[in-house]
Amino acid sequence: MTNSSPAQAFAAHLLAALAKAGVRNFFLAPGARSQALAIAAGQLASAGKIDLHVRLDERSLGFTALGAALASGEPSVIITTSGTAVANLHPAVLEANHSGVPLILLTADRPHELRGVGANQTTNQVGIFADAVRECFDIPAPNGHEREFAEAAQLAIDSIAISMGYDGDQPGPVQLNLAFREPLSALEPNAAELKPQIQLPEIMEPLPEFAMLSAEVPTVVMAGAGAGDDAVELAEAFGWPLFAEPSSGARSGANAILGYRNLLDLEGHWAELSGQIGRVIVFGKPTLGRAAIKLLFNPAVEVVVVRSPHMGHFDVSRRAGQLVDEITVDNEVDFEWLESWRRADAEHALANPSSGELDRRSLVEKVWEATTGEDQLVLGASRLIREADVWAPAKALRVFSNRGLAGIDGTVATAAGITLVATEGTTRVLLGDLTLLHDAGSLAIDSTEPEPNLQVIVGNDGGGSIFSSLEMAKTLDEATFTRLFKTPQSVDLWHLAQAYGWAYTRVETLGQLDDALTQKGRILVDVRLS
Repeated sequence: MTNSSPAQAFAAHLLAALAKAGVRNFFLAPGARSQALAIAAGQLASAGKIDLHVRLDERSLGFTALGAALASGEPSVIITTSGTAVANLHPAVLEANHSGVPLILLTADRPHELRGVGANQTTNQVGIFADAVRECFDIPAPNGHEREFAEAAQLAIDSIAISMGYDGDQPGPVQLNLAFREPLSALEPNAAELKPQIQLPEIMEPLPEFAMLSAEVPTVVMAGAGAGDDAVELAEAFGWPLFAEPSSGARSGANAILGYRNLLDLEGHWAELSGQIGRVIVFGKPTLGRAAIKLLFNPAVEVVVVRSPHMGHFDVSRRAGQLVDEITVDNEVDFEWLESWRRADAEHALANPSSGELDRRSLVEKVWEATTGEDQLVLGASRLIREADVWAPAKALRVFSNRGLAGIDGTVATAAGITLVATEGTTRVLLGDLTLLHDAGSLAIDSTEPEPNLQVIVGNDGGGSIFSSLEMAKTLDEATFTRLFKTPQSVDLWHLAQAYGWAYTRVETLGQLDDALTQKGRILVDVRLS
């Protein structure tokens, strides 16, 4: 290692500026081309100026950083080497793009003269994420000129501002593709000793758009992922029923209609009531219920979309008559409309009592009951989140789920990232067995980090039962359906837990589940479902 390196000087000034601007969480997957960035991050971490988290593979790293950014609301910085290391970030980048999560990607690269000539571990990294990043900066290899240090600091400020949506755009990922020539690192300068001059830009606050709505139209509020308290406040202010998904942050209050998925069935027992809906006000990104989405396509129903600072605006039917920031009504609302939905919801609950046995519904209810205001709950994209959408009680909880693209990948890593920021209480992740196995490598936790209180609760039914409710399950013979869709598995989760140093408990009764949900530390809870 040399005493001086333009690569090291540039990396040190860039990371020092990010740290001074308040970025706290840095995520590193080791590599050769990115060594200057790694050394600078290590120097800042040793000085207590950042928190540095090291992971083995970039795919898990990306989702762990995503989880930390979700929990903190601030950018996570991700450092990778070149080549396939960058490509492995793509799933997390896509989710961050569609969920409005701020990420700053520092992707090391070869200099210009080594691109397109077959150099080792070199591919076209510029534009690799296409429009999934808010901006991609391709930075030439530094030469050690002093002006480059000011440019590095400005890059840090620009990446923070863009990732956080200071310009009025939706927050999301930003890529700094950083070319480095040999020598690739040095011990000086020490990033922790630098004093970069920075100034964050002001946040643009666009003028809000208001809507004056007729109070006479029977209205419901639909809250999807990222909706937040605003949906609850609007529903309660005007006496409208609230249809809130589990990850909406709005499944609470007296207006929440828990059984809305079933009540919206226009061919069911409550068809007359649901057929009276004349307007839907959409917050966040609803994705779970077919009946709810079908409602948005109904030409007899007016659709009003409220802008979300993170999820953008959701207009899947392309029928939104208004895209607004705030809503008021022109007269008093008839609260009998809300009471009709409350009565139907109570009737639905009475008609569908709990079995009293361990099943998907009771698993969801027990996990929801055990989770308190100081805890975090992460829901995987499995059948269980749909059970929660029907049976989870109205209760103000901090619930996360990767609903931007609703993929099963990265769920364990996302939860692990959340625990790095949300250190109070317990973080529970409720997921199916295939969702766990898809991200099993993320059970590897950095041994230098504090032991998290993280419960991975697996609804283990031996395969992909979520597909059993879809069309092909009714048209295919059982053997073909099982082979093509169910993907049956018989992985021994005890051995999996042992391999990664996790505690393990097998659950076959409700009493055993109650006991498991009180345990601390890292534990894999294997809930056996028929």
